[in-house]
Amino acid sequence: MSDVKITIIDREGEAHTIDAPTDMNMNLMEVIRSYELAPEGTIGICGGMAMCASCQCYILNFEHMLPEKSYEEEDMLDQAFFVEDNSRLSCQIPITKELDGLEVKIAPASE
Repeated sequence: MSDVKITIIDREGEAHTIDAPTDMNMNLMEVIRSYELAPEGTIGICGGMAMCASCQCYILNFEHMLPEKSYEEEDMLDQAFFVEDNSRLSCQIPITKELDGLEVKIAPASE
C-alpha cells in the first residue's frame, strides 16, 4: 500500500494532515469524505461527476502538478460561489504519488 500525506484545511480553518491511498483509484473529494472533514451532504453532492461545485477547494501548493482542468470543471467553476484563481473541484483530482505534501483548503459552502 502506498499513501501520500495531504494537508486539508476544513471549513472551520482547522488543518488535518491525512494519509491518502494512491492504490485505490480515489480522488481528493472521496478522501475528504472518507475522513469526514466536511459535514455529510455538503461535499460531493453530485458524486464526483463535476456537475456541482460542492467539493470546490483552493490549491495552496503543487498547483502545477495537478491535471489540467477539463471543460466540465471549468464550466462548473464558472457557476460556483467563492471561486479564486487556485480553485479546483476536488472530485477532479486523482490521488497520485506526485501529490505527496499537497495542501488544500475546502471552499466555503455555497449556501
